[in-house]
Amino acid sequence: MPTIHAAMRNGLLVAVRDDVAEHDGATTDGVVSDGAVPGDAWRTTRRLAEHDLECIAVHPASPDRVFVGTFDAGLHRSEDGGESFERVGQGTIGEHVMSLAVDPESPETVWAGTEPSAVYRSTDGGESWEHREGLTDLPSSSEWSFPPRPDTHHVRWIEPDPHDPDHLYVGIEAGALVQTHDAGETWEDRVETARVDNHSLTTHPDAPERAWSAAGDGYAETHDAGETWVHPQEGLDHRYCWSVAVDPADPDTVLLSSASGPRSAHNTDTAESYVYRKRGDSPTATGGGVSWERLDDRGLPTGEGVVRAVLAPGAAAGEFYAVTNLGLFSTTDAGDSWTRLGVEWPAAFESQTPRGLAVLA
Repeated sequence: MPTIHAAMRNGLLVAVRDDVAEHDGATTDGVVSDGAVPGDAWRTTRRLAEHDLECIAVHPASPDRVFVGTFDAGLHRSEDGGESFERVGQGTIGEHVMSLAVDPESPETVWAGTEPSAVYRSTDGGESWEHREGLTDLPSSSEWSFPPRPDTHHVRWIEPDPHDPDHLYVGIEAGALVQTHDAGETWEDRVETARVDNHSLTTHPDAPERAWSAAGDGYAETHDAGETWVHPQEGLDHRYCWSVAVDPADPDTVLLSSASGPRSAHNTDTAESYVYRKRGDSPTATGGGVSWERLDDRGLPTGEGVVRAVLAPGAAAGEFYAVTNLGLFSTTDAGDSWTRLGVEWPAAFESQTPRGLAVLA
């Protein structure tokens, strides 16, 4: 029974596929009940609509525990699959939680990134939190700045290495991709070949030492655990990159959402974004002949009026999910064809940008 958590700017949509769901037509206390029929039924609820959401994290081994970061009210946790939430981390974590991650091997270990840039860790499922100090002592920190709020910056993404629980990639928006190899005891500053405006990163359980980055200054990937990065961009006509996802069964198949710049990526009034696919490894700086393909006219809305998608891998080969301002979509053939999921989509979401997507098989 798949469960999808889509974090929009003002509300978390939880969609549960249930073959025996019944239509009741009710919409009360923030709950949106959709009218699907047996065989393809989705029950949807909307939560946290009163907050400004930024990120979400769920671990498949603890599907009832959902973490949501907000810009106006800190970190929230659910222990019942998103039915109810409580604020956690008060007194330690500030109001602006921009990124979240759960350790792939240990669902009790949770990471949170904030504005101003700081990283926090919990080892008890979010009950208590500790500040992993030293991040802003790095030499490059004097150059970090987020253009809309130039006097500050934040941790946009935290990506744990599935092959080494103490190794994390941390994207600072904007200014650096930094790393730790000892769970935040010490920090390593950006390397010359890394992107400086990393929006999202991903890793793969079957690809040791590899990681992929979607950044405002382009796409990048590493084959040596972040020591060096290459930038295969042939065929990538829109290089303000936002979300990156890798095929569950094939780390050489990569999907990427991008636009020409921040206005066309994030603002529905001026939106124009696209989704690209790359097949084949790219160990050389230029990609070694591997080219990106734009996935237009495949059932996933792109182009004018569509904000940049947030992408997530599924569980099977070729399975991906995408959320935009126009709804939730899935593919089982690595993007050759997409289907809009039959979940009720609130009209308010059509003018909002998605902030996060978590899919549980």
